[in-house]
Amino acid sequence: MVAAIITISAFLIMEAVTWLTHKFVMHGFLWNLHRDHHKKDHDSFFERNDYFFVIFAIPSIILFAIGNANQHVWYLFYIALGITLYGFAYFMVHEIFIHQRFKLFSRTDNMYFRAIRKAHKVHHKHLGKEDGECFGMLIVPFKYFMEAKKNHK
Repeated sequence: MVAAIITISAFLIMEAVTWLTHKFVMHGFLWNLHRDHHKKDHDSFFERNDYFFVIFAIPSIILFAIGNANQHVWYLFYIALGITLYGFAYFMVHEIFIHQRFKLFSRTDNMYFRAIRKAHKVHHKHLGKEDGECFGMLIVPFKYFMEAKKNHK
């Protein structure tokens, strides 16, 4: 039970970490890696922005290793699991559902997913690193739920 609470807590905390990282790192000093995600000036399937998957995987790998090797800090394993599950959810929502890098879930008609897609479109209307909004992924401002409900046919 404690392991599940730790895993779920780490997953939920990752939304705040994502928001902060996206706003202050990706749209800050590492904009050079994130820029091609906003300005499609490349022909490759991969983007420099994809390096963030590797960057964000490193803490999980380290926590898995330490938590698995040392029973005194066993809980680190479950923190890593929560981070990894969030990364998987992020990949499914951001890369597959929103950006359709793999053509799956293209016909999803759910108010929650329409709100996520709208918030992300608002984020991408800004092509530069300044003046951005909607930096989170799974939790979006309530107004986008209202728009999704209003615009549903």
